[in-house]
Amino acid sequence: MPKITLTRLDAASADFNGQLDRLLAWNESEDLSVHQRVLEIITEVRIQGDQALVDYTNRFDRRTVNDAAELELSQDQLKAAFEAVPEAQAKALQTAAERIRAYAEHQKIASWSYTEADGTVLGQKITPLDRVGLYVPGGKAAYPSSVLMNAIPAKVAGVPELIMVVPAPKGELNQLVLAAAYIAGVDRVFTIGGAQAVAALAYGTETVPPVAKIVGPGNIYVATAKKLVFGQVGIDMIAGPSEILIICDGKTDPDWIAMDLFSQAEHDENAQAILISDDQSFLDAVDRSINKLLPEMERAEIIQASLTGRGALIRVENLRQAAEVANRIAPEHLELSVADPEALCEQIRHAGAIFLGRHTAEALGDYCAGPNHVLPTSGTARFSSPLGVYDFQKRTSLINCSPEGSSELGKTASILARGEGLTAHARSAEYRIKTD
Repeated sequence: MPKITLTRLDAASADFNGQLDRLLAWNESEDLSVHQRVLEIITEVRIQGDQALVDYTNRFDRRTVNDAAELELSQDQLKAAFEAVPEAQAKALQTAAERIRAYAEHQKIASWSYTEADGTVLGQKITPLDRVGLYVPGGKAAYPSSVLMNAIPAKVAGVPELIMVVPAPKGELNQLVLAAAYIAGVDRVFTIGGAQAVAALAYGTETVPPVAKIVGPGNIYVATAKKLVFGQVGIDMIAGPSEILIICDGKTDPDWIAMDLFSQAEHDENAQAILISDDQSFLDAVDRSINKLLPEMERAEIIQASLTGRGALIRVENLRQAAEVANRIAPEHLELSVADPEALCEQIRHAGAIFLGRHTAEALGDYCAGPNHVLPTSGTARFSSPLGVYDFQKRTSLINCSPEGSSELGKTASILARGEGLTAHARSAEYRIKTD
């Protein structure tokens, strides 16, 4: 394999900001033909229900389904899948599930209220969503870890019914995915995929019940469908390519750092892996490690395309400047491979997940550390957070006015309502004002 050359940036360069912006630029063009096709699929599912699901499944997944009832898997089938996987894999799934569940338990939000001096009670009621849909990719892109990461927080939140959809090309299903669904407590599983599965979850059919929110990753058709049904249902996010940013002080084994960069670059050609260091010789050492280790990788071509197309080695003056650059990037995954990661972490404002210390590989977070691996990408960590229990709970305001409180608040409301020209609002409040 020929030597690969990564983009090199220097924070001291006069054009550094422009160079960084060009490196980070990710604007997946809107494919109008895909948009139109997905809109047609959604419309067909809304009108024809089960029949459209069967037709699209047979066409796109090359199956011979006669009735929509054939699309659902039983709990016995999920259990059988779990019992059939090798013991080591079953144990690994259970360990990951237990850790994800333990972390999620800490995220639960409780209802609260307080009473004012006049007896008025104000508060907030927390309620789980009634039903959630989980999209899981099928075929080659089969990720049981995503099942655990999406399903377990929903169950911890108290969602009573979790519906999973997963395509089965030519009738083939990944047994690890089904085993993960069993462990996570998924209630119903339908072997459907693509935009038609998203439409079914959003609007319901005779067989597939409508949900309140759809979560989970998918291809461009799935992502486009999620965009188009948003508003009818909630969605988690529209994720871009995977990202990793590593800040290193030059004291970590360069092979470790190279492999950490590979761990995200191997997702796809558009993934982004960046290393920042204040040690130029270390950047050179990691460059050598990359070229030494790359030929060993099964997904070497994808890694090479990712690193040469969107990867970079960035030199900074010091770790403070490294933190400033990291906050501009707002990465999905951020490794702080330095002597005092806690101190550096204090300077980080924007990141989906932060991995502290030389021994905390990002890959641990992908599978079993506990925190969710569904994270904001493409700089959206500036305003977004990881998927969690709170994404499956609703907040409802509570107001219970005492007679005294209603009378006093009514005076204020009346003035403000009349100022806005809303007389009925004002009179509604005024009716409850006490008169001596």
